[in-house]
Amino acid sequence: MKKDKGHLELKDVVVEFNGFKAIDDFSFSVKKGELRCLIGPNGAGKTTALDLICGKIRPKSGEVTFEGLWIDDMEEHEIAWAGIGRKFQIPSVFQELTVRENLEVAHSKNNGVLANVLQFGRGEETDGLEKLVELVGLQDELKTTAGHLSHGQTQWLEISLLLAQAPQLILMDEPTAGMTVQETKKTAELFNRLKGRHTLVVAEHDMGFVKEIGEDISVMHQGTMLAEGSVNEIEQNQAVRDAYLGSGGISGA
Repeated sequence: MKKDKGHLELKDVVVEFNGFKAIDDFSFSVKKGELRCLIGPNGAGKTTALDLICGKIRPKSGEVTFEGLWIDDMEEHEIAWAGIGRKFQIPSVFQELTVRENLEVAHSKNNGVLANVLQFGRGEETDGLEKLVELVGLQDELKTTAGHLSHGQTQWLEISLLLAQAPQLILMDEPTAGMTVQETKKTAELFNRLKGRHTLVVAEHDMGFVKEIGEDISVMHQGTMLAEGSVNEIEQNQAVRDAYLGSGGISGA
């Protein structure tokens, strides 16, 4: 059923696990093409919020809508078909396949295995693949087995697998975890190229990374929304500084 709502909206959501409220009266709204950073320490509810959006868990109460469609009672695969892609903290790529073969599998999920076998590797599909690997910086690694990629390259490959399925909204759970400084910088550059083309919700701990990519930031605290605003506004917010970031704010984290 459709409802007149924005691109992604969570309204008054409650999630309980054995009586514990992991999310409590939580509301969250994201515009189409926006890159929204969701910050907060472990236990704040960031991953639970992403689980809620992609259908991994269900709310006890409240509502979740995407493009005006109620999705809080839909199955995970139905939500994926509606245009929401999820990248988890641990990359899920086929380690024994090459970068190209991984992308072919992702492409086949979107267009049918038989069509993929018959058509992929020439024409528009090849052009699209080449543009995609260039976007994520893997153009020189097409023949490399995924198991031989660096940690950062593996993360970029998984992002490219999501992009191959053309989601409108991409959920990222701590995408820079375990990355080197240089890999984190390249990931920030990638995300800045993606925003506007896709809507992104990025749950992160790395405040330096957040400052590189974030225009609007939502701060979670014990399952609730503590504050929202620009990097500068969040940096100056005393409640946020007290709860998470210390006296130095984001710049000192």
